[in-house]
Order: sequence, then structure tokens, then C-alpha cells
Amino acid sequence: MEVKSPEELAKEATKAYQSGEYLEAGAAFKAAADGYEAANDALQAAEMRNNQSVALLQGDDAEGALAVVQGTDAIFAAAGDKLRQAMALGNQASALDALKRLEEAEAAYVASADLLKELGEDDLRATVMQSLSALQLRSGRQLEALATMKAGVDNVEKPNLRQRMLKRLLKLPQKFMNKS
Repeated sequence: MEVKSPEELAKEATKAYQSGEYLEAGAAFKAAADGYEAANDALQAAEMRNNQSVALLQGDDAEGALAVVQGTDAIFAAAGDKLRQAMALGNQASALDALKRLEEAEAAYVASADLLKELGEDDLRATVMQSLSALQLRSGRQLEALATMKAGVDNVEKPNLRQRMLKRLLKLPQKFMNKS
């Protein structure tokens, strides 16, 4: 039986993920994380746990996704890696959202978006704000959802076609309010 390095396991996991084999990818990311932990590389292990979480969420295992991602934000924070901390918070929020733990999900989305704003990561922040906006919309908070969506796309320097259309659409309610 061949022993694989964490790097090889991570490559296999990525390949499985790209092929839509999410649960297989999750297992391979777990093996990679375990390998990095054995090598005392806490940051890479946390990164693999985040990847595992995304794969499990795609494979409809929200509970598993949340279990493996919890605490990874603290590992990145301790290392001063705010970008990966923000991503970990976003992954936690997605898992919480899927589990219908909406208040906790909203807090994690906001924390992620705040860090991304601080880092000037406007495109990533826009994605997080879209998820937060969708959560607010499902919670019956339409005006708040609109404001959140607008805040998410306003600072994107080079918006794609979808974001440009969204920006125009989001200006309409404001125009109507200003006319009254």
C-alpha cells in the first residue's frame, strides 16, 4: 500500500471535486488535513479542512461541513492570515445557512464581509454579501436584503456583466424613493 503525501492527497481531492465527486473529495481533503497535522503544519491542515467543508457542503452534508470548518478561522487569525480567516468564516456561514441556523450564519457572513472589506477584497466581499442578502430575503427582510446587495456590489472595481446589471437594478428603488 502506497503512502501518499498531503500534497498528493490534496491534488487527488481537487481532481475529485472538479469531477463532481464531492464526498470522495471531502475524504481526500480530510486525509490531506490529517497528513498536514501529523507534519505540524496547522495552517495547511486548516486550509484542507476548509476545502473539505466546501466539498461536504456540495455533497449535501452540511453538518459534516460545519464540524470540520469550526475553529479554522481562529487558526488563521492566530497566524495573522486575515484573508483565509475571512474565507473560513464564509465557509462556516454557508454551512450554518444550510442548517437553517440563520442568526449564526448572518453573524459569520458579516464577520467575513468586514474582514474582506478591510483587506480590499471587493470581489470576494460581493460574493459574501450576495449570500447574506439571500439569507435576509429568505428571512422576509427585503429592504435590508436590497441594501446588503447594493453594499456588496458598489465597491467592485471591475464588475462583470452580471454585477453591472445588478448595480443598475439596485439603483431603481432609490430613484423611486427620491421622486416621492
